[in-house]
Amino acid sequence: MAEALKIGIAGLGTVGSALFKIIETRQNMLAITCGRKIEIVAVSARDRNRDRGIDMSGVAWYDDPVAMASEAGIDVFIELMGGASGAAHAAVKAALGRGLHVVTANKALLAAHGVDLAALAEEKGAILNFEAAVAGGIPVIKALRESLTGNTVSRVYGIMNGTCNYILTRMEKEAMSFEACLKEAQRLGYAEADPAFDIEGNDTAHKLSILTTLAFGTRIAADDIYLEGITNISLEDIRAAGELGYKIKLLGVAQKTATGIEQRVHPTMVPVDSVIAQVDGVTNAVAIESDILGELLMVGPGAGGNATASAVLGDIADIAKSRPGAQLVPSLGRPALQLEPFVRGEIQAHEGGYFIRLTVEDRIGVFASIAKNMADNGISLESIVQRPSETADELARKTVILVTHATAEHAVRKAVAAIKSEGYLSGEPQVIRIERPKAG
Repeated sequence: MAEALKIGIAGLGTVGSALFKIIETRQNMLAITCGRKIEIVAVSARDRNRDRGIDMSGVAWYDDPVAMASEAGIDVFIELMGGASGAAHAAVKAALGRGLHVVTANKALLAAHGVDLAALAEEKGAILNFEAAVAGGIPVIKALRESLTGNTVSRVYGIMNGTCNYILTRMEKEAMSFEACLKEAQRLGYAEADPAFDIEGNDTAHKLSILTTLAFGTRIAADDIYLEGITNISLEDIRAAGELGYKIKLLGVAQKTATGIEQRVHPTMVPVDSVIAQVDGVTNAVAIESDILGELLMVGPGAGGNATASAVLGDIADIAKSRPGAQLVPSLGRPALQLEPFVRGEIQAHEGGYFIRLTVEDRIGVFASIAKNMADNGISLESIVQRPSETADELARKTVILVTHATAEHAVRKAVAAIKSEGYLSGEPQVIRIERPKAG
């Protein structure tokens, strides 16, 4: 059997502690499947005295993760600290600079510095693995980087944030308000005390930017994504979607167009009979559409200690099975220096069109004005529904729900802006894209 693979773990939170336990309790099985023993020889965390339920006797402790990356006698540096900069970035850079292999679950780090870190890894002949950075336990990185070699990917999309999916699921199934669902998510530990990064869509955007690079061979462009969160989704939207045969999900979507790569994160209506509509709670799902394989949909736990630790361990196992001198798989699917510049594509017409909800004054001429503004912008309407406003003190108002046929984003935005200028709206219009996924 080959010499043991020595690893150092930086970050002993939920994921790091779970990884430590799995490796320690399954050493014999891992040695058999990997062809060598995996041995934890160094760790680094903020609090040496915290009880993590793991036995760290015989393991070197480092207060400074950068020092561990720079000095420890390890083969693989495991980064589970989080953060786009600071200690995480410095430590990973130091480890790769030494020629150490690196495994990270840090999507923010990769979104900000992934291309540079991949280039450094290639220069030093090191492996940079990051399966756990996107969709937790779902092996989407390996699928795009290795399993789909030879396929031309046209679109990748999915539910990539468990917090948002949990909130939208509870709103739909239990008629709870957004605010009540968010509080419950925080109580259960699904949402942070400051949940903005999740509910505003930033977490999904970081993950999507990594998938875009793997799918289309472009440089990571995390700051070039159309972004909407779920804070404006109301129970009225959830109910209207259900009546029309849809569910609302926060999706990240990347697709190749004639003008470039379209990246967007936003609430989306999907048909109730589609597979992705059935993905509830904190579960994630990622779909890949390609020319040879067709449609592939992967569903699984997107977060949590064991799910994320499982993905990290899979990356470690791949390194353990690699052999010196063997050709390494490029971290981002192709050599970092051969990644193409990212060109942002125009947001295209959507096959399913748009859902538009308006609260308007209940007076003669309003309905005709709405229809005219839609027609003036070349928008064909699939359905129009009028109903009394749900707000008791607005009895002189109505809710108008429009569903359009396929149309361009700019046309919808222009029509809605024109309607706003007419002076009969109450509150902001709600516009939600409708997607009809191929997968399922």
